[in-house]
Amino acid sequence: MEQVYDWVPFYEELANKLLEYKDNRQGLVDKVLKIFKNTDIRLPSLEKDNKIFDIDPFTFFGLFNKTKMIMSDKNKIVSEVADLFDIKSPLPTSFDGIPTVLPFKARYYPFMDKRVETDIDNLWGLFESALAYASNSSPQNRKMFSNYFNLSIKVDDNGNVKITSGLFWISPDSFLALDGNNKKYIYSSGELPESLVKTLPKIEDNKKIPAEDYLDILDKMQDYINSDESTIKDFKELSSEAWKLSQEAKEKNNKVEKDTRETTSLSDISEDSETVNDNHDLSDNSKFPKNLILFGSPGTGKTYSSIQYAVAIIENKRVEEVKTENYEKVFSRYQKYKEDGLIAFTTFHQSYGYEEFVEGIRPVISIEDDSEYSGEIEYEIHVGIFKAFCDRAGTPVGEDKNIDLGIEKNPTVWKVSLEGTGDNKTRAECFANGHIRIGYDEHGETIPKLKKGVRGRRALNSFYYKMQIGDIVMSCYSSRTIDAIGVITGDPEWHNEYSEYKRLRKVNWLVTGINEDIYELNSEKDMSQDVVHELTITISDVLQLLKKVKSGLFSSKSKNPFNHVFIIDEINRGNISKVFGELITLIEGTKRIGAKEELRVTLPYSKQIFGVPDNVYIIGTMNTADRSIAIIDVALRRRFKFIEMLPDSSILEDIVVDGIDIAKMLDTLNKRITILLDRDHTLGHSYFLKLKDNPSIEHLADIFQYEIIPQLQEYFYDDYEKIRLVLGDNAKDESTQFIVKRSDSREQFANKGSDFDFSPEYYEINTEAFKKVEAYEYLK
Repeated sequence: MEQVYDWVPFYEELANKLLEYKDNRQGLVDKVLKIFKNTDIRLPSLEKDNKIFDIDPFTFFGLFNKTKMIMSDKNKIVSEVADLFDIKSPLPTSFDGIPTVLPFKARYYPFMDKRVETDIDNLWGLFESALAYASNSSPQNRKMFSNYFNLSIKVDDNGNVKITSGLFWISPDSFLALDGNNKKYIYSSGELPESLVKTLPKIEDNKKIPAEDYLDILDKMQDYINSDESTIKDFKELSSEAWKLSQEAKEKNNKVEKDTRETTSLSDISEDSETVNDNHDLSDNSKFPKNLILFGSPGTGKTYSSIQYAVAIIENKRVEEVKTENYEKVFSRYQKYKEDGLIAFTTFHQSYGYEEFVEGIRPVISIEDDSEYSGEIEYEIHVGIFKAFCDRAGTPVGEDKNIDLGIEKNPTVWKVSLEGTGDNKTRAECFANGHIRIGYDEHGETIPKLKKGVRGRRALNSFYYKMQIGDIVMSCYSSRTIDAIGVITGDPEWHNEYSEYKRLRKVNWLVTGINEDIYELNSEKDMSQDVVHELTITISDVLQLLKKVKSGLFSSKSKNPFNHVFIIDEINRGNISKVFGELITLIEGTKRIGAKEELRVTLPYSKQIFGVPDNVYIIGTMNTADRSIAIIDVALRRRFKFIEMLPDSSILEDIVVDGIDIAKMLDTLNKRITILLDRDHTLGHSYFLKLKDNPSIEHLADIFQYEIIPQLQEYFYDDYEKIRLVLGDNAKDESTQFIVKRSDSREQFANKGSDFDFSPEYYEINTEAFKKVEAYEYLK
């Protein structure tokens, strides 16, 4: 279970680092700006004009703990935070159990024109006193914490859930988030003793909890957890169990169909792939295979070579030309292309699935303060890494690289109805002044937590909490046509100067006055009657549509999109049919977008029509020691070209260690392994490349003891007699044998008369032999 919470050390260390900026706010603001600049992620609205001069630590945490946040963006921010703040704790591998705040609520203070001068100071006071109380719950620290808690929760938009979630982020062993799931688990699930629940302070809807009551809940819950009666061990596990319970309840009411996608039948596949060696001529980039796998035994340089192939594809160069270049320079260009989004990298494993690769659905928990709405599980479409990559690859490119339409990397495409359909005064006013407006004015300026069945709940939820800056908005003119396309540039606002439709978001209209039927693009569906609704249209399709209706948005000298390379490490470890699904057909060169046999499919969850762009190249790497090429997925063999990466002893020709010719030694080892096992389990040259810089017997000993021997043990399943034959130990004195055979097994036990059937021999690793030059005599 500990793995689930591996974010805790990172978050706690970051909290202590942030405390150093209490009196250096500008320093923290500078780091925030640097984080978003270095990650190339749009900075959220921290002030109306985003001229930031102050910030609190809870808002800092909120920058990467937002609902519906793209996981790759979250990982980028966390990685950049680790670098800038010198965080020593490992980067989190998952963020399970962490409450998130809605994007519109991630800021813990109001904008400058509405906040009190002490608002941010009080948040820093709460942060500092919370860490002090978590370290030492003395009466003095408790009093200080209570004071700042009550001051901070009074700030506009800072309710029970938001404040307690922030406290949980910085010290999850001391504080409990009072979100909807946890409240239901504690007060009404029946999981806790009724005698305990009766003593807990009640949390009233839409009423901010005082510090005294919150601390009382913490004290009593902690006492219960520490008792023998409790089945949970801490607040983290309580939150996890609460989430699971709410998910189970949701699944009973709303059964979500899964695994409905169709995959290619293996019986339909009759062809086999072409297998070539690394000398195969791939000099003509126009004939470079769209799908390529580099396969070989461990240490043959598959990942190393994938970098060279990727750079060659993007730069339209001969692979051999790139291989003659300095590798460090090639790798530097590779990193730059990766940062620019031209290269993506992922690693397959046994549990890797379609949801991570193409698209899936994920539960989203709202942490609003209303008991009817808080903790409600909803399912949102999650875009997988390969689909997101293909969407970006299909974007039209112009000569002017400075073109910036303000569109986020993975935007949602929205439909909005401006005073219904057809021509009207609201529509005209919105186009003229650069915004969109919707109604439901009867709910007032401060949007309430609407219960199910209340008019406008779904549209307002989308408008306030789901729609984000950088998303695309289409103005609905009729059920099938749009008359404008724009990009969201502002957060929700209330404008009382209008007699109706007072809710507003600023928009950069890219084109207006058009009349485009988007029925086919929208998965052959009419647009929903909801005032605000998410469409099933890809960013690639939107950009192609923009290019059609207003080509001037892009350079007059348009170019074909750059080549993009998607690298899949350990491709054979994944279940290919499970991961690729229907895309296993779409990746074929003849089925790509723009090809004669172009093929697109409707994705199972988003219902988007999707195809693989012609400029996407897929490179996989495959370790033959894990799985022989002869038994890999037939669908994979048919659609990929295979290039074998063989051990290359010539790379080691100049390396000699105390008279030991390393190149000849590698050849000897591999000939013996091939005879005793097979050619898929040889040793690659990269094991010994480190000797170029340090050709010493000590370094060679380390390589043999900690890399070669463990690899041979895995190859031969601990058949030490065969390992001894590979190492030449059968022809050496015992003092120079790497693996020593012993025959005194029975003598090691006191009861020599035992009837136990002892194996006559056992084997020991002779660590002293690795440092003896003569021990390598029979490997020359």
